[in-house]
Amino acid sequence: MSGAPRSGYRSLTAWQRAMDLVDAVYDASDGWPQREVFALTSQVRRAVVSVASNIAEGVGWSGKREYAHHISIAHGSLLETETLLTIARRRGFIDTATEENLLRASAEVGRLLNGLYRSLQ
Repeated sequence: MSGAPRSGYRSLTAWQRAMDLVDAVYDASDGWPQREVFALTSQVRRAVVSVASNIAEGVGWSGKREYAHHISIAHGSLLETETLLTIARRRGFIDTATEENLLRASAEVGRLLNGLYRSLQ
């Protein structure tokens, strides 16, 4: 385990904004059709949770290479989240304004992940 305190990830702006995105996606998906609970709703929630979780997990690894790998996984999960949100809008589960707000928040997380990744190189 790295020398960083276990709660070190909580001070990262990338993790904090990813957690904000988790809350926003959960709120937005609360009203989706019941038939989607085990499909799109579950998938988008797993993807967005993976973003924050991989940031936190990366902090726990002892090397920069492993940490960067987890940041890369978080970025992939972020792109998956964005795709699922666009599907939700296309299916009429969220409106365009909601999609745009969520994608804007996602873009901020993406910028923070890119900066974190670059700092590990």
